[in-house]
Amino acid sequence: MRRFFSLTLRIYTKILQALFLTGLVFFVLNFIFPLDMTKLQEYSVIVTDYQGQPIHIYQTKNGYWRLPVKVDKIDPKFVSSLQVVEDKRFFQHPGIDPIALLRASWQLVTNGRIVSGASTITMQTARLLEPRPRNFVSKIVEMFRAVQLELGYSKQEILEMYLNLTPYGGNIQGLRAASLLYFGKEPFVLSDAEIALLIGLPQSPESTRPDRFPEKAKLIRDFVLNKLETADVLTKDNVIQAQAQIVPHRRLNVPRLAPHLSYRLFSSAEKALPTQVIPTSLDVNIQTSVEQLAQNKQTFLQNGATLAILVVENKTRLVRAYVGSGNFYDPKILGQNDMVRAIRSPGSTLKPLIYGIAFDQLFLHPETLINDAPIRFGDYAPQNFDRNFHGNVNARKALQLSLNIPAVLILDRLGPDHFLEILKKSGIVFHLPPGVQRAGLPIALGGIGINLEQLVTLYTGFANDGWVKPLNYAPVIPATEGIRLMGDIAAWYIRQILQDSPSPPGMIAAKYLKQGREVAFKTGTSYGFRDAWAIGYDRDYTVGVWVGRPDGSFSPYQIGREEAAPILFDVFNQLPVLPSSSPKKPDNFQEIKWEDLPTALKFFNNKKNVVSLNSLYSQANQIKIDFPLDKSVVEVKTQPAIESIMLEISGGKPPFLWFVNGQQIDFPRYRRKISWTPADVGFARITVMDSDNQSYTVEIWLKEHAL
Repeated sequence: MRRFFSLTLRIYTKILQALFLTGLVFFVLNFIFPLDMTKLQEYSVIVTDYQGQPIHIYQTKNGYWRLPVKVDKIDPKFVSSLQVVEDKRFFQHPGIDPIALLRASWQLVTNGRIVSGASTITMQTARLLEPRPRNFVSKIVEMFRAVQLELGYSKQEILEMYLNLTPYGGNIQGLRAASLLYFGKEPFVLSDAEIALLIGLPQSPESTRPDRFPEKAKLIRDFVLNKLETADVLTKDNVIQAQAQIVPHRRLNVPRLAPHLSYRLFSSAEKALPTQVIPTSLDVNIQTSVEQLAQNKQTFLQNGATLAILVVENKTRLVRAYVGSGNFYDPKILGQNDMVRAIRSPGSTLKPLIYGIAFDQLFLHPETLINDAPIRFGDYAPQNFDRNFHGNVNARKALQLSLNIPAVLILDRLGPDHFLEILKKSGIVFHLPPGVQRAGLPIALGGIGINLEQLVTLYTGFANDGWVKPLNYAPVIPATEGIRLMGDIAAWYIRQILQDSPSPPGMIAAKYLKQGREVAFKTGTSYGFRDAWAIGYDRDYTVGVWVGRPDGSFSPYQIGREEAAPILFDVFNQLPVLPSSSPKKPDNFQEIKWEDLPTALKFFNNKKNVVSLNSLYSQANQIKIDFPLDKSVVEVKTQPAIESIMLEISGGKPPFLWFVNGQQIDFPRYRRKISWTPADVGFARITVMDSDNQSYTVEIWLKEHAL
């Protein structure tokens, strides 16, 4: 008995020594030959829409379609079927299946040939990570690598590696890429026939490719279906139905939407950190329909001409569709040029901004009469597009008819430099013509460089009560305050005016239709008909359209109202209606007839210095707000309610009109000292105007009083 125990102890000791020695050798080899996981960093870059739907996919640097996928994003039936066919004891063995190894060895000895393999999913994963010739030495290396994988990663992680690297013929690697390219869908829900094909193809990916050898692909699929029936995973009826389905005979195209924006973001991502997924704000449904519309319109454009379209959701500034040209792949129209960002002459599209700022600065009203007559500014003599003069027209009609002379007169009063400074605060970068050092009056008619993206950014301000913010290309809305370009009353005036603009040729105005979209829009045509523009907005979206030749050459008779405006309305007709409220008139908004306007606002005076012109007032009689001081911070109590502050003026001639943030406030018109209760703390712009059109403005910051 003692001898038996002694012998047993020696055996156990030898086993422990062997295990220790094996572990030590493995530890040393693992240190010397670590796993090479670089392949798992090489994935196709996927550009997605705001809901995560792929809209554009790029190949890996080596030219493969390889898309990352997680187990929880795969049909569970596929995972269980794969385990049955490839590795029944995957979740039990340590990377090497001893039972399968013994069975394969016995079959080799008894049959003189390989009857079944003993390769596990982990071993196959090791081979995919580190491809080697198929021989005995390679098999030993695979076993070693399989154990390394099992010690370093969970079973789910190993399974995901396998599913991401499995070859499916040609340059398709991974389950997700195969599902998209063969079936046109994500592998989240798969049919029995699809599951069997995706399990069978990796066994011989090149000789059973469905796009080249559909008959062989069907044979391997049916073979897997029979194995699943034998394993009681599928019934006989399931197998018969699955085998009756047609094997895909060709590869589908990967998503290639929004190529210009995708490349723009892809290039930026490459310069930053490597990433596999680039989320965008685009809506795949809107992008698809707008791209299709652009391609259809492209066929009717002049030779060499193309178009660009940008669709933005007003409330969030999220870009929902981005079309940089009518056909990205057409060299005849230089289709790879992104015309959304191309610097072009804006034609008349800046006019609403000129009018809006003039309304906001209280020297113009929609009913103010302007004399549309010949005029000269030095050597510059602007003319209307139709070469006619219309005499006295109100500002409303002058903007609707896009008259040039009134716009130049208003800009002259406003000041070109001052106008551009206001727009620059919104983050807009303008480009002056070569050799021009300073902005001049021609900018009212397009004498400056701007792109479609910037124009749409500015027009979203009209739809948001005068607030301008950058457009959002990511699905997450950043917390940006933006810049107030004009007050809400001025923005409302522009909306009213542009909504009543004449419709494009052959179109019926929305107000005459039962379910028409009320679109406020402005068109523009640059010198030489090089650029045709249409920018419009309704309660939900702002849309910009540009038509022209990318090389900037003349495009005869390419007019914004005739070329771009019909496309604009076609885009709006394809947009969904959002659950947003209808635009509301600003608080304190008052409809004023021409007869009720202050004398100075009835007729437009383009002279900047009204006081010196009429010689009615000395410098001491200039109207001025004495309190609060300009650029001051005023503390106010907010509990239980916001307290009132005093507004005090000197000079000027009563009656006085008061405006806060562009809204007229109903104060006693003959008092020089009044009490005003703010609606909230924060920025406030206070303006007073007297009966002779003198005005004075202060900007203050209302701060909550610290108790």
